[in-house]
Amino acid sequence: MSVLITGSIAYDYIMQFPGFFHDHILPDKIANLSVSFLVDSMKKQRGGVATNIAYNLALLGERPRIMATVGQDFSDYRAWLEANNVDTSAIIAIPDDFTASFFVSTDGKQNQIAMFYTGAMAHAHTLSFKQHASGDKIDLVVISPNDPRAMVQYARECQELRLPYIYDPSQQIIRLNGEELAAGVRGSTMTIVNEYEFEMLKNKTGWTDDQVAAHTQVLIVTLGDKGSLIRVDGKAVRVPIVPPRRQADPTGVGDAYRAGIIKGYLKKLEWETIGQLGSLAATYVLEEHGTQNHKYTLQEFGQRYKEAFGETVTL
Repeated sequence: MSVLITGSIAYDYIMQFPGFFHDHILPDKIANLSVSFLVDSMKKQRGGVATNIAYNLALLGERPRIMATVGQDFSDYRAWLEANNVDTSAIIAIPDDFTASFFVSTDGKQNQIAMFYTGAMAHAHTLSFKQHASGDKIDLVVISPNDPRAMVQYARECQELRLPYIYDPSQQIIRLNGEELAAGVRGSTMTIVNEYEFEMLKNKTGWTDDQVAAHTQVLIVTLGDKGSLIRVDGKAVRVPIVPPRRQADPTGVGDAYRAGIIKGYLKKLEWETIGQLGSLAATYVLEEHGTQNHKYTLQEFGQRYKEAFGETVTL
């Protein structure tokens, strides 16, 4: 099956703060916030939403293709992706610019403060499905956080070309206005957000829970340690998490969840099973530092799925 993923490609700078952010933020001074956190460690990792989703989807037996823009510093990352069964042929390097960078600090309660430098990602709107996907059979497109102009353009092109797509506005809900978000949701095969993003989405569009669900074929809201909720065909399917064997770092967990959802959708499984695949894929990331440092075979994944849910699944 052919999956084309759009979104950010970035280097992640992951830092650990030994205390709790809330101990150093004064609620009555929030309008004049000025804080500095001394972190104990920092690691540079391969990251980016599009590449994280693609890496996890490749672990699940697919060969996804990414359409995105990167900088002059991407050659080693490209080689890594190709070595891990990700098609990079539609990734365009921009001369004299750097690949986007994500800076995130995590405290003792797994709360995070993050900043994102756009870099070469700002050129993503220069790419088009009409140029890079014409003549190819595409079973599913993923529109994940990216240059806002590109996200608006990609949703419009998917609708014009009748390409089924997952709308995953995530961190870019802040940069997109209500009309842009509504247009993205309205034509989508699936919309995926976390519970905080869901509230932001409703606030910007003026829609209720039911109205958001009515404008997409499938609405998925992730709920942290409470699992996830899938609304489809007028039904609500609640999916629990898979408890981690150890808890290392939450960065990239949502991207892995999306990969599990995509795999289950491509296999045309029941929605409860699809959600469970997402939960298990997410847990593998939570157990390791970095977003692409975990590995498993399909056999290992299937065995752990059986342990977690008491049933077998064929991938």
